[in-house]
Amino acid sequence: MEQLLYCAPCHFGLESVLKREIMDLGLSISRVEDGKVFFYGNEGDMARANIRLRTAERVLLVVSEFEARTFDELFEQVKALDWKRYLPKDARFWVAKANSVKSALFSPSDIQSIVKKAMVEGMKAQYDTEIIPETGADHPLRIAILKDRVTLSLDTTGVSLHKRGYRTDTVKAPIEETLAAALIGLTPWKGERPFADPFCGSGTFPIEAALMAMHIAPGLDRSFTAEAWKTLIPKKCWYEASTEALNLIDRSVRTDIEASDIDPVTLRMAEANAERAGVREKIRFSVRDVKDFRSSCSYGFLVTNPPYGERISEKSELPALYGALGNVLKALDNWSLYVITPYEETEKAIGRKATKNRKIYNGMMKTYFYSFEGARPPKGAFQG
Repeated sequence: MEQLLYCAPCHFGLESVLKREIMDLGLSISRVEDGKVFFYGNEGDMARANIRLRTAERVLLVVSEFEARTFDELFEQVKALDWKRYLPKDARFWVAKANSVKSALFSPSDIQSIVKKAMVEGMKAQYDTEIIPETGADHPLRIAILKDRVTLSLDTTGVSLHKRGYRTDTVKAPIEETLAAALIGLTPWKGERPFADPFCGSGTFPIEAALMAMHIAPGLDRSFTAEAWKTLIPKKCWYEASTEALNLIDRSVRTDIEASDIDPVTLRMAEANAERAGVREKIRFSVRDVKDFRSSCSYGFLVTNPPYGERISEKSELPALYGALGNVLKALDNWSLYVITPYEETEKAIGRKATKNRKIYNGMMKTYFYSFEGARPPKGAFQG
């Protein structure tokens, strides 16, 4: 099969986790940019990446990369592309998103308009027709311009990959599924050691952890835009990718995953979400204040997204809240704590300097991912 170039966008600062995921699929990395990982794969890998990647926001098929400093250059280069290779005559196509950084072409709306017109003219010439009906399958495009370098891609995904389909019940300011999976990927947790979220909210961290432990692909229960593309990817590729993912599931795996929250209504939401995700039996749910968290196990992981200013009524409550989390960590035997938060006094409130502190953008919000690492367990302690 022909090798194609793909681009997988992700949260800024988490490119290394996505890169590792793509390599674990046996695919070759082309390059890594801020918030993007480019990789090579065939038509079937388009389906595999959409179904299996946990930390990518979507999978884009790169149509072309070229230089353009004027709208005339942009128009002519887009018009000259081999659209017949990518789009059937009746394709419905539009530029879903355009962004430009440090480039002469800086107006997203103008870029979208020019590219659409150029595509229509190119399609007319290549199909020898005066009319492009656009009555067929959707083929959304994305344009990214960085320092006058244009990357034009087809969006194979559609609705963002963080929309797994299980989280229909949610709380205010939930963490995205892709971000939660990536943050877990930054920790040494692999499924065999205890895992807990004492501020579980809608349950995203515990659910993503359970999906990872059981090797359940995040995209098995959803659809993708490219499933309707007859020109680029045979339908059998989606069937084969789904079958491959289903064969990897291990429901017999032993886990120790706990989700707790002080609000019983919120906890019921989390349980319902876990049920939809197919992992309810792998997670223990309990209504509990963070200060009452206890465990008789050693070398576990607390991974959490605690409340902060926008999520609780008074910011003055934050020191006590994070202080309680710090007291819990002190009482646990060799546990590690991982916290994502915009609260800049986290280390002071917890009473301990973080081993690592990463800046992570959660949407437009600048947050920090603090790692308070505990001791490593003895070799072989969690095998078998």
